[in-house]
Amino acid sequence: MENIRLLIVDGSNLLFQMFYGMPARILGKNGKPIQGVLGFVGALGKMIQMVTPSHIAVLFDGECHNERKDLDPCYKANRPDFSQIPEEDTPFSQLPDIFRALKRMKIPYAETTCCEADDWIAGYARKYGDSIEVVIASQDSDFFQLITENVRILRYRGQSSLLCDRDYIQEKFGILPEQYADFKALVGDSADNIRGADKIGPKTAAALLQQFGTLENSLERTDQVQKPSVRTSLENNAQRLRSNQKLICLWGARDLPFDLREIAYGQHCETTMQILKGLHIL
Repeated sequence: MENIRLLIVDGSNLLFQMFYGMPARILGKNGKPIQGVLGFVGALGKMIQMVTPSHIAVLFDGECHNERKDLDPCYKANRPDFSQIPEEDTPFSQLPDIFRALKRMKIPYAETTCCEADDWIAGYARKYGDSIEVVIASQDSDFFQLITENVRILRYRGQSSLLCDRDYIQEKFGILPEQYADFKALVGDSADNIRGADKIGPKTAAALLQQFGTLENSLERTDQVQKPSVRTSLENNAQRLRSNQKLICLWGARDLPFDLREIAYGQHCETTMQILKGLHIL
């Protein structure tokens, strides 16, 4: 499939980034807060300019059972309880207007009903990444494990945006992208409330993976680990590290909300302000 570039946007991640990252609370018509909508639509337009996709979809986390919590009840237990916050002060209050804006931009979107949006996004990368160019827009570093010659991660930060590829992972972490899930299992992830192994930081984790290739090999060959404190940590935390790897690894959902034909993109010419005024948000 030639000349196809698929942009998959982690919608929930972008919403939170814009809702909490805008410099001030912005009110639209009738005094309704709209800073998340304004930031989301503006950032999405700039992403499209950067990537120039032929196909695009925006995917959101819906309210559904999370199988990863069955594996570890502590998974994401550090996230805010939005039920205790006034609705207008939560990012979700601005979702309906974001959905309306996406419809006006003719960009397909969907909310998950049986998995995390990460699993859908990984599904697209694994299904199409061998044959077309795929760009995943998200601040979530879990997606680093999906990077290949055809799959890259866009970390949008305005003029400081990064398009992360295999070289980026090797230079930043000293590992290959396919080792990233094992790397993160070792060091942990505070954002998802995943605790790594004590005495094992990023440099030690990278050294272990450089020596043994995988987390499992590291656990099976602890007798070859030279530093006693690291060897002991691997032995004492083996069960949790294997559980961490299962939490972090993205194999990808089989059932995806759209096929490629449904997410072909025709360039939308309206500016952010035109879109929001057209929707009577401003």
